[in-house]
Formats: sequence, C-alpha cells, structure tokens
Amino acid sequence: MTSADEQIEHRQNQFHTWGVYGLLAVSTLLSVAAHELMTSPAEWYAAGALVVAAVLLQLWHGPRRGRRTPSARGTVYYVLRWAVAFALTWLNPFFGFYAATGYFDSDELIPGRRRPWLGLLATVVVVAGSQSGGMPIRSPTQWLLFGGLLAANFGLLTVVGHITQQEEERSRERAVTIIELERTNAALQRALDENAALHAQLLVQAREAGVADERRRLAAEIHDTIAQGLTGIIAQLQVVANAPDLAVARTHLERASDLARHSLGEARRSVHNLAPVALADAGLPEALKKTVAEWGERTGVRAEFTVTGTAEQLHEEVAATLLRIVQEALSNASRHASAGRVGVTLSFLGDEVILDIRDDGRGFDPLTVPARTGSGGFGLDGMRARAERIAGSLTVESEPGHGTAVSARVPLVRHD
Repeated sequence: MTSADEQIEHRQNQFHTWGVYGLLAVSTLLSVAAHELMTSPAEWYAAGALVVAAVLLQLWHGPRRGRRTPSARGTVYYVLRWAVAFALTWLNPFFGFYAATGYFDSDELIPGRRRPWLGLLATVVVVAGSQSGGMPIRSPTQWLLFGGLLAANFGLLTVVGHITQQEEERSRERAVTIIELERTNAALQRALDENAALHAQLLVQAREAGVADERRRLAAEIHDTIAQGLTGIIAQLQVVANAPDLAVARTHLERASDLARHSLGEARRSVHNLAPVALADAGLPEALKKTVAEWGERTGVRAEFTVTGTAEQLHEEVAATLLRIVQEALSNASRHASAGRVGVTLSFLGDEVILDIRDDGRGFDPLTVPARTGSGGFGLDGMRARAERIAGSLTVESEPGHGTAVSARVPLVRHD
C-alpha cells in the first residue's frame, strides 16, 4: 500500500468513527432549536434517552481501524442504530441527519450480497419520512411527498452505489494489473541478468577470438616482412657469391643491407601493430610505387605501377592490407612465376578500391593449388584472408602459360 492509499484509509477511518457522533450532535442541536416539534416532557425525556443510547451504542461498536468484515455483530449494531434513528426521527424529523449514517457502512456490517440493500432501503424509509415532515404521516399530500422522496432517495442511492461498484471493480483491476506488472518486471529483471551473463560470456569469447585473430595477423605480418626480407637477402647474397667483380658484389651487398634494415623496421612495427614502414611517411599510392620500383630493381623484372581515379587518404588498416597483398603477390611472382613483366594498378572507384596485380609468367591452375605447408608462405589464402578481414574480397585468374591476375576489392574507408 502506498502512502497515498494509507492517507485515504486513515481519513475513511476518521469519518466512520467520528462522523456518526457528528451527525448525532447536529441532529440534536437542530432538534433543540426546533423545540416546538416536541410538545410534551415525555418526548424530551425519550429523545434524551435515545441520544444517550445512540452514544453508548457507538462506544460499544468502537472506532474503525480499516475496512470491517461483515458479521452478525455488525448486523446487530446496524439494526439497533436504525431502530434508535427511527425512534428519534419519529420524535423529531431533524434526527434524519443521524439516520443517514445507515448509508455509509451497510456493506461493511451486513453479510450477504443483497442484505446490505435491505438495510439501505430501511434507512431510505426513515430519511424520506424525516424529509417529508416527520412521522407518523398524517395526510394524503404527505403520503405523496413521502413516496416521491422515497423513490428519489433510493434512485440516487442506486446510482451512487453503481458508480461505487464500478470504481471498486476498476480498483481491483488496477491491483491485478499492478501484480502482473510486478511479475513482468521480475521476469524482465531475470532476463536482464541472463543477458548480462550471456554478454559477459560473449565478451570472453570475443576476447579469445581477438587473441586468435591477432596471432594470425602477427604470423602474416612476420611472413610478409621478415620472411620476405630474408628471402631477398639470401637472393642478393647468392648473387654476391657468384659476382664476377667487386663492384657487382658491393652493389648486391648494399641491397642486402637495405633489405635487412627494412625488414628490421617492419618487424618492430608489426610487433607494435602499426602501419608498414612504407606507409609511415607517405600514402598508399606512394608506398606502392616505391615497393614496386624496389622489387623490380631487386629482381630485374620490369615492374610498372599505375593509379586511376582520384586518390584519397585511406584508413591505416585498409592501406596496410592492400600493401601487404601487393608484397605477397610480388613475392609469389618472383619465386614461382618467372615473369618478365609485372603491372600493379590501384583504382579509386567512389566507394571501393580495386587493386590489380598482373604478370606474364608461367601461370598455374587455381584449382590445383597445393595446400599450405609448414615451411611454405601464406600465399593466396593469406591474401584472401587479409581482404576478407576488412570486408573485401580477392579473386585469382590464371592459366598455365598465360600469366596470373590477382584482384582485390575492398571498401573505401577514408582516414579518420
């Protein structure tokens, strides 16, 4: 029960407890003022005795402490109070105010569904008699007035009772609704608790997946940097071993040294999850141009780089992914294709970026690509995984004797 409900209940208790005394007092004062209605001392003595009996009856009934349950004791009290009110009204019609107390508590005192209406009807008879000039009724005109007042009072009482009943039904419905809402809130709280537990579990799974993805990323980074750099160094040192003169050997030693420094920088940045060294001071087009040129100079293969569309500054992850794909494709071309010419094209097409790497090497059958071994590189699978990680795709077209074309399509995500 809310504080407002408690306050309403307290006021109802006060009204039912003190209202009877108040109406009895008002009736007594009005009757004294209209003393000419009681002409004999016997009537005054009888009225006084009945007022004292009404007070004693109310004291016996006691104060109201919450809504009462109808009972036989309550019925006795109601009948006795009605009898006292009837007798007082017979002596003086102004005691009809006291008789009206029967309107307020018949449903709390008289058990049964229809019996309270009998009590109300009896009260209406007394009240209508007092309103029509008092009892006994002495003339036909007073009888007509009594009948009209009886009908009016009972009709008004019926309307008020019907409205009260509807309000009680609505109150019961509201109480049921509140109970249902409390149950729903409890169920919702349980669901929220379950969702919180599920969310925590998903966070753990996401963290584990992130760790696994980070391991794969670092493995790919090491493959694309240290492994390729070491491959280039080995190739340069092999040339040094067979160099015809010191000048040629020195040139390839310088290239091997540059590759070693470059690979070392890439390894450090990969560990710190930063962009590739080539992207540190330039955008993707410049980094690709430099990478292609250095690869062509190192391998002796004619390599060309082209940019189409309006170049834009890409997000670091997108730029790094495309650069790694080019590095892997060039590494594959140098190791497997025996190509004489390689072309790399970077195309900006509004909402996506397309990277094409083509060579005129020996080619292969994409359906017969051998599975990756423990000593092998990441190859096509690694490039495809990189593209898909940023919501892109990678396609390979090749045929034995007709070269290879690798195309990566990724969303154009601009630099923050």
